[in-house]
Amino acid sequence: MDVITWFDALLVTLWAVITALGARRGLAGLAWGLLGVTICFLVNSLGNSLFTTVAALLLGLGSAVVIVRLLPHPAAEPWHLLAGGVGGLALGGMLTATVALGFPLDVRITPSGTTGVYPSVNMPPVLYRAVSNSAIQNGLRGVWGGNLALRSLLIPDQTRRQ
Repeated sequence: MDVITWFDALLVTLWAVITALGARRGLAGLAWGLLGVTICFLVNSLGNSLFTTVAALLLGLGSAVVIVRLLPHPAAEPWHLLAGGVGGLALGGMLTATVALGFPLDVRITPSGTTGVYPSVNMPPVLYRAVSNSAIQNGLRGVWGGNLALRSLLIPDQTRRQ
């Protein structure tokens, strides 16, 4: 049974804040959240280079301009706030999962082959205990061996190594 650690509390707070920001922006929050997830996926799929950095900046700025021009009154109706919350929930969930899975790995070589140990035991003890005992991080362990698209979105550096 996993316990809730201070690291879990930080992750839940991050997710709640991003969801609230999306809800506050209404329809713009929906577009912001969904485009944010899409842009992260596209950029992570391209690899690590100057081109991807420029692509991310251009896509982000282009999205912001389009959202502002197409949605002059993004929170005019009450349901717009709910839609924005959905966008914030999507983006916040992605960011939360990325932070939970973003710590260093240890690579161990055993007679049966090479294995990764997450998180690295070389982290400061307080941080190691919080991350390794995290209910959220342990719930996301399936991502390591899961769908390639999900790994590209959440742990792109590990996806490219395999």
